[in-house]
Amino acid sequence: MGGRPDEVRAPEQWLTPAELERAARFVFDADRRSFVAAHLLVRLCAADALGTDPGGLTLLQHCEVHGPGHGRPYIRQAPSLGVSLSHTRGYVCAAAGQGRVGVDAERVPAGPLNESLAATALTLRERALVSGNDELIRHWTRKEALIKRGELSLDLLRSAEIDWAGRHLLEWTAEADVRVAIVTDTPAERRPIPG
Repeated sequence: MGGRPDEVRAPEQWLTPAELERAARFVFDADRRSFVAAHLLVRLCAADALGTDPGGLTLLQHCEVHGPGHGRPYIRQAPSLGVSLSHTRGYVCAAAGQGRVGVDAERVPAGPLNESLAATALTLRERALVSGNDELIRHWTRKEALIKRGELSLDLLRSAEIDWAGRHLLEWTAEADVRVAIVTDTPAERRPIPG
């Protein structure tokens, strides 16, 4: 599921204290709204996959380095369900399903190719094929989704040749300049945010 933050109609009371604390740290209200909406949307996705009430689901994250509120997300009531979320200013998306799930959304920067990001994110083969930021961000969102699945790390972006066998990739462009990629173990479909 993906859309504008204002399309996610769910109460902030569903958020955990760790999520509320992180949300309060955003300097810009638009970024705070996107963070909150993405964290609510992933509950809606998980509830849809589980056939349950989203208000009864607790989203947790824990990272060895940064502690609670960071790291790969999971649903306390269904820890084996794969969940992932992403937000960029003005757009949010989330996914849930069996197995590993990774989702990323990024705005495509205007102007000429972002050479710095290309040097960081692309293999030499990919770099030879990419001429603009739209193609660059398409590769970036795919790789970021793999990172969120636990299959890739930032330090391997430039060297990892991706074998897509056994994975399902769902991609779309939203609002003309937002690229979205979802990588799952089972076939995925794009669904509208429940109204």
